[in-house]
Amino acid sequence: MSFGLLALLDDVAALARVAAASLDDVVAQAGKAGTKALGIVIDDAAVTPRYVVGFAAARELPIVWRIAVGSLKNKLLFLLPGALLLSYLVPWVITPLLMLGGLYLCYEGAEKILHAFVPASDHAPAAAVATGPQDAQAQEDQRVRGAIQTDFILSAEVMALTLASLTTESTVTQAAILAVVGIGVTLLVYGAVALIVKADDAGVALAANDRPASTLLGLRDAGPGAASGPDRALRPVTRGFGRALVVGMPYFLSGFAILGTAAMLWVGGGILLHGLEHFGVTAPAHLVHDAAKWMAIAVPSVAAAAEWLTTATLSGLIGLVAGGLTIPAAQFVLAPLVRWVRALFGSGKTEPASAGH
Repeated sequence: MSFGLLALLDDVAALARVAAASLDDVVAQAGKAGTKALGIVIDDAAVTPRYVVGFAAARELPIVWRIAVGSLKNKLLFLLPGALLLSYLVPWVITPLLMLGGLYLCYEGAEKILHAFVPASDHAPAAAVATGPQDAQAQEDQRVRGAIQTDFILSAEVMALTLASLTTESTVTQAAILAVVGIGVTLLVYGAVALIVKADDAGVALAANDRPASTLLGLRDAGPGAASGPDRALRPVTRGFGRALVVGMPYFLSGFAILGTAAMLWVGGGILLHGLEHFGVTAPAHLVHDAAKWMAIAVPSVAAAAEWLTTATLSGLIGLVAGGLTIPAAQFVLAPLVRWVRALFGSGKTEPASAGH
């Protein structure tokens, strides 16, 4: 009886070791896959704050929360099962889809750079007239839907990158890693977005607070003239930091947007390079690899940083070229095709009215 109990305990311990090893593998692969999707994460965090512009401060965090919940639904309810089905049924389609998504990132990055030099301001009034007046709730709902739709594309890239980088063939492990990455990326992106959109409000509060030490300690009952010594000592620091937050946030957001655009280009270019290598076109990837190695040898004191920066720069240049070549096709082929399809399916009652224009 005792030998049987010892054998059972030994089996339980073995299963626990296997489970722990599997959990470590899930965490390790999730972390590795998450770093590959870092560029998309940066861009997502840089883009999302614009969806709360124009709303009352009290609605900023609820809007971010609604977008975050929609992002989680995108990843866990739609993209995760879809990615596993594709991996199981047609695994060969993962790389082409990944390259298509990479090309989309390149297009978005190149278009942002183009609009920085050639602003499309002439289209803004028409869009404003077309939307017409809306109540606040309808406008918020529309903004949230738009953010979730944009997030779907970026989330699809994150999940595809994650799936392409996995080394395990276990469907359960793949699902666990995809879920960990999806949840982790969502928390990282929208946690950062929440901090960004409320940073200026925090700065105003800090700059206006005459009793920072008392507020920090929860001593709110004292009268307005009861500022303590710690209050007077801490007040210049909190006021200066609050003013710096208010003044610096627009510059931070501008720099963050630039970083997001660069991230789109280097991630998209890198995806295209790896995809071409997968299909036997190895020369571009080898050229980038050799240039990065040469730079690491040339600057041995910061070899790793030089190698990464060279790889990211060349991948970004390739992404910029690919995105730039895609812009005419998108504007003169895809956009008219989309308008034609919309007119075809929505022309029933509106076509006679528009015939006179």
